[in-house]
Amino acid sequence: MHVRTLTGGLTATLLTSLSLLGGQALAAEPSEGSAPPAAAARVLTYDASGAAEFRSAVDRGAAIWNESVANVELRPAASGQRANIRVLADNGWPRALPGSLGNGTVYIGRQAVNQGYNTVRISSHELGHILGLPDRKPGPCSSLMSGSSAGVPCTNPYPNTAEKAEVEGNFSATSRAPEPAPRPVLAGD
Repeated sequence: MHVRTLTGGLTATLLTSLSLLGGQALAAEPSEGSAPPAAAARVLTYDASGAAEFRSAVDRGAAIWNESVANVELRPAASGQRANIRVLADNGWPRALPGSLGNGTVYIGRQAVNQGYNTVRISSHELGHILGLPDRKPGPCSSLMSGSSAGVPCTNPYPNTAEKAEVEGNFSATSRAPEPAPRPVLAGD
């Protein structure tokens, strides 16, 4: 009698528990050889409000990186949000001033644009520096990081396989450094 009462109570508890789980999916153990779940991409924000006439080139350069790599995503900063990357237009030569990986300032210089260099390639190249890539000069047009050494006729704004792999490695889950603590935005900052 005692065993029947005990099993009846367990059955009722089990049935009640199962009814509460109705419609919910349970996680299955990964099978041997299956890939681990993908880590979320690290999101970096950029502020192109100071990019003047190059704003669409900056947006396209960011989109190219988003199409090319999975471990990092470039998004426009929301209004009032402090961006990881600040993009400015000036009359000098294009350049990037990286801070820590994924942070810094990009200048889309009119000097190169006036000489005929492609604005989207410039944007993509300079964003590549913020993503941790160095210049690779001289180099062919197929290398985004060859920059101006590929010549004015080169309009390729896409990273090659090695450049993509390097950025993926820079932003892999195992190589990610902790995000820096936000700091207040000061006037003129």
